[in-house]
Amino acid sequence: MFRKTSNGVSGENKPRRNRGCLWTIIICLVAYVGLSFLFGLMLGSLGSSNATLEDNTVYVLKMEGEVVEQGSEDDPFAGLFGEMPYYSQPQEVGLDVLKRNITFAKEDKRVKAILLRGGNFQIGQASAKALRDALLDFKSSGKAVYAYADTYTQTNYYIASVADRLMLNPIGEIDWKGLSAQKMYYKRLLDKIGVDMQVIKVGTFKSAVEPFILTSMSEADKEQTRLYINDIWKVMSEGVAQSRGLTVEQLNNYADLYIGLCDAGDYLKMNLVDTLVYADRLDTLLETLTGIDDLNTITTSELATVKRTEHKAKDKVAILYAEGEINDEGKDGIIGKKMVKELKDISKDDDVKALVFRVNSPGGSAFASEQIWHAVQIVKESGKKVVVSMGDYAASGGYYISCGADYIYAEPNTITGSIGIFGLIPSYGKLLKNVGLDIDGISTHRHSGLSYDIVYRGMNEEQRGMMQKMVERGYDLFTSRCAEGRGKTQDEIKAIAEGRVWTGKTALEIGLVDELGGIDEALLKAVDMAELTDYEVVYYPEKKDFLTELLEQLENTTPEEKLVAKMRRLCEQPRVMTLFNAPVIE
Repeated sequence: MFRKTSNGVSGENKPRRNRGCLWTIIICLVAYVGLSFLFGLMLGSLGSSNATLEDNTVYVLKMEGEVVEQGSEDDPFAGLFGEMPYYSQPQEVGLDVLKRNITFAKEDKRVKAILLRGGNFQIGQASAKALRDALLDFKSSGKAVYAYADTYTQTNYYIASVADRLMLNPIGEIDWKGLSAQKMYYKRLLDKIGVDMQVIKVGTFKSAVEPFILTSMSEADKEQTRLYINDIWKVMSEGVAQSRGLTVEQLNNYADLYIGLCDAGDYLKMNLVDTLVYADRLDTLLETLTGIDDLNTITTSELATVKRTEHKAKDKVAILYAEGEINDEGKDGIIGKKMVKELKDISKDDDVKALVFRVNSPGGSAFASEQIWHAVQIVKESGKKVVVSMGDYAASGGYYISCGADYIYAEPNTITGSIGIFGLIPSYGKLLKNVGLDIDGISTHRHSGLSYDIVYRGMNEEQRGMMQKMVERGYDLFTSRCAEGRGKTQDEIKAIAEGRVWTGKTALEIGLVDELGGIDEALLKAVDMAELTDYEVVYYPEKKDFLTELLEQLENTTPEEKLVAKMRRLCEQPRVMTLFNAPVIE
């Protein structure tokens, strides 16, 4: 029993208090270790468990989140973090997972239908077409696809239009308005703060630098952008027209009217939807449509973990995913050294007879692109056939790493080409002067301080000439790689290069790709070229388990921090880029 004094606890009781504190610390440590152990067991248990697929099941495919090429199949908390307050990053959904789920649902008799549940997919146009084609293939089995949303975004509606019954909330809307390509231009802002952007480029149409040196689109950029967004719109409008029994002219008229502001009842008259129904009546309606009482449902993440029989064979076809900006180093996007290692590992594997190289990239580092191109040639030299499958983008550096393949597929709305090269280096001389900073120093030779001179004083004529020659050498190498890969002369490539962007449809016409199609067609072509009859598909890079991905996500910086880091690299490390600066298309 503690005896109080005017100063707190009496001296004779102090040792007891210390022992109490020690026990508190020990208890806390034991609790922490115990909870950590239990949490680890829970994660391991959840991550390795398989979902059960019941009879009379509807696969509910939620059209929300950011669609990436290669997704995780074993996330027991899929969607949880996206629903947490203040967590702004969308949940990633793998296009590969969605397509394999749809194929499995088509072949498994326990799955009776698919329900597309509307949300806000962040998905590229070529990926949207690939998903839509997978749903059309599902319907060929005789099973139905249904779609419901409170509001359909334009791309979601394009996907959902394949549905046998397309449903909408009675006060919902369809955002159908056509496509618009927008860019932001920074020149006036840079002029105000005293930053000069020094541009060295080859290619009339290489528009990535324009936001830094112009205040609006050049005529060349307007020309190429107008052509490719019209091609993309044609794919979208023709797909919807065919599925909904409408004409392209009708859909163009609807877009001009901006029907997103219409009353939902008008969509019935326009034949854009079949049923208006509130969400709480959806389950009952689905039972009526399928003729099955007590339907079961399964989500994307659950269906991905349903146990399946994997086909095994000695001969293998590798599918290698290359997604994002091409970088020399770092964690995000296509990292040159890591991609080269993956390609060399594939080249050394005698069981792998062919490679499908799935490229979804707007470009990036010229140096890393060349290293990856070279590694693709090593795969070919090992006797394996290489077939490229282009995703939403295979432009600039994305085309560079693709052009050396034996055969190239692109979707009709893939963005490709942009065969050009540029250097973009900021000069802060005026800014430093405005804020009262000066730079001075001593050099042993004329160009010893070249990096400082270019960034803080601006290039002189001699330095600009040196940089221009370097960029031109890069362009010459780029076009020679394309000519070699495509069986054309360098002059023929240069006539369709100049940094110009093409859709897959036009790229086929001018010989930059061999055939229109997706990754499934590319796989069949690789099998045919390798003359295989029995084969197993293996995937690279190897997928990380859920716990590893979770820990990496917790360590990742915020999107804002990533943007700051990217701008810092741009400012501190002058480098030649082949990046295609894609406008926002919506």
